[in-house]
Amino acid sequence: MRFGVNTFIWTANFDASNLPLLPQVKAGGFDGVEVPLFRPAEFAAADIRRGLEQHDLGVTICSVLTGGLSIISEDSDVRARSLAHMKDCVAAAAEVGASLIAGPLYSPVGYLPGRRRTADEWKWCVDCYQQLGPILASHGVSVAIEPLNRFETYFLNTAADAVRLCDEIAHPNVGILFDTFHANIEEKNIAQGYRTVARHLKHVHTCENDRGIPGSGHVDWPGVFTALRDIGYDGWLTIESFGFSLGELSAAASIWRDIAPTPDSIAYDGVKFLRQNMG
Repeated sequence: MRFGVNTFIWTANFDASNLPLLPQVKAGGFDGVEVPLFRPAEFAAADIRRGLEQHDLGVTICSVLTGGLSIISEDSDVRARSLAHMKDCVAAAAEVGASLIAGPLYSPVGYLPGRRRTADEWKWCVDCYQQLGPILASHGVSVAIEPLNRFETYFLNTAADAVRLCDEIAHPNVGILFDTFHANIEEKNIAQGYRTVARHLKHVHTCENDRGIPGSGHVDWPGVFTALRDIGYDGWLTIESFGFSLGELSAAASIWRDIAPTPDSIAYDGVKFLRQNMG
């Protein structure tokens, strides 16, 4: 089991200027960081990799589709650009030393067209990932597709639908990121959600129901930890939260108040809780 933290707790982006954060993260009890990748051409892969190696930290990548990209767009040109972008992200992830890209990589977060998803949108998503599969395999990278809650996407919300999507994609480098924050809204039973996704589970976000310190809210942590043990999960447990005053990022995450004493406390108190229960 490895314990990670998303750098969104401290910064909206991550580049060479943020490398002084790494020794603090290591000293705080983490095995690695999760860093954002939005624009591959601007991603400081070489600098970040040197910093990670210097402090013996692992890395995973989080990403979303921005700038009008969507693999489920009705516009075939948009879908083609989105696939090309994702291929570039895979190469950048490999360059920084990551073997995993995770996130809601199907349509922009917050895009809600006022209708249910269509059969065409589902097919376009499956087609995209089937085309991406060989690229993932050649770089030794996997994608963990994340279902989000209904207030952030209409396309993929539940464990059951995420499993069906991965079953249809049918590629070993494509699986699921399952996040306790979203599951707390969408699943009848969070622990059962982890059992549902078990055969496709590639990544876990361990987040409290209010994005605060893990263990401080009403997420069914005993049930989650038992389920993870039962299914034999041995990957990353990553805390994902967001700084309280990070402009557009805080707005996108709907952080309108201090959800913990400090952003640091979400990370460092949170990892103590995770290690006490799953270490």
